[in-house]
Amino acid sequence: MLRARELIAVGAVKPIAKKVLVVLVIAIGFPVILMLVASAATAQEARTAASMAALKDKTARLGAPKIEGIEEVGGRSAPALYFGSTKMNNNFTIVDEVATEGGPGMVATLFVEAGVQQARGTVSEEYIRVATSVRLPDGRRAVGTVMGSPALESIKAGQPYHGEVEVLGTAYITDYEPIKDASDETIGAYFVGYKK
Repeated sequence: MLRARELIAVGAVKPIAKKVLVVLVIAIGFPVILMLVASAATAQEARTAASMAALKDKTARLGAPKIEGIEEVGGRSAPALYFGSTKMNNNFTIVDEVATEGGPGMVATLFVEAGVQQARGTVSEEYIRVATSVRLPDGRRAVGTVMGSPALESIKAGQPYHGEVEVLGTAYITDYEPIKDASDETIGAYFVGYKK
């Protein structure tokens, strides 16, 4: 038979056990929540994933990507990007199809990698829009404009980028993926995104 003193001791253990349990849940749960939030920031969103798959599929049907020659886009010279025998520079058919199929606010772009001569003889990489449904404030297509951060660093490293990016002053939920040639060199980038 339990005495009164033993009952008091057992009663005191229950609140302590509850506090320990709460502390454990918080201690374990907080890092898990932080990891989930961090991975959500880099996770590919379903709507952009579908548009990216469509852009890659439509270009792949034309043939392998390659660079061949130079062409002017938006008032500047850029390497000519081809898929098979189809030149993509100033060719808006596929990017417009993907944007329309993606629904309201969706845009699509094909970038080409271009080395730019800098002071002191160094060359830096930039990625120029050669085919795009993105529009400038005056309504013209944004061909000839360049990719910005943070996607630029990922693409230069040959990696995709998924997340929010400001494109020419407008916030978009985006996907960027490298375009690689037959030798597995990054020669450009696919881009899809929709206005936030």
